[in-house]
Amino acid sequence: MAKPMSEQPPVHVQPHHHGPPVVRFCSGCTAPLERRRVEGKVLPVCPRCGQVVYADPKVAAGAIIEHAGRILLLRRAISPARGLWTFPGGYVDRGEPVPEAAAREAHEEAGVTVAVGELLGVYSARDVAVVLIVYRARLVSGTPHAGAEALEVRWVQPEHLPWDELAFPSTAAALTDWRSTLAE
Repeated sequence: MAKPMSEQPPVHVQPHHHGPPVVRFCSGCTAPLERRRVEGKVLPVCPRCGQVVYADPKVAAGAIIEHAGRILLLRRAISPARGLWTFPGGYVDRGEPVPEAAAREAHEEAGVTVAVGELLGVYSARDVAVVLIVYRARLVSGTPHAGAEALEVRWVQPEHLPWDELAFPSTAAALTDWRSTLAE
């Protein structure tokens, strides 16, 4: 039987300047990890219990919120990409349905309630730890305002998207896909 979370040993991490934290100790038995070849990759492995530590991607959800022929963009107040534009989005919590995460992020970042619609796309790239799942959404209620992670919010016409000031390549890819749906 598994131990309760309060009795499980902590995971020790060391900050890494070029990516996510590096796990140094086994979360099962606390032994120091070694780097070994597993399935053609060099991964952290516990020499005591054999547990392999996989660097799984982090899932994020986003919503392109449409209203009166415009979409809602926000200027990021946090790193990475502070000061650049994107649509509301963020990490999905464990056990949270992805569409619900997109709606939650819209409320947290822009103060609006949305109806999440069709899946627009899934965006990932080599050596990027985040997989972004983007939905179309429509405004249900609320007046947009900048939440704690936004400097400002703004309704933008499709022809006035700030292409040179977008936060991430995935932002540009999703907005390109969204614009292509307008011609349909």
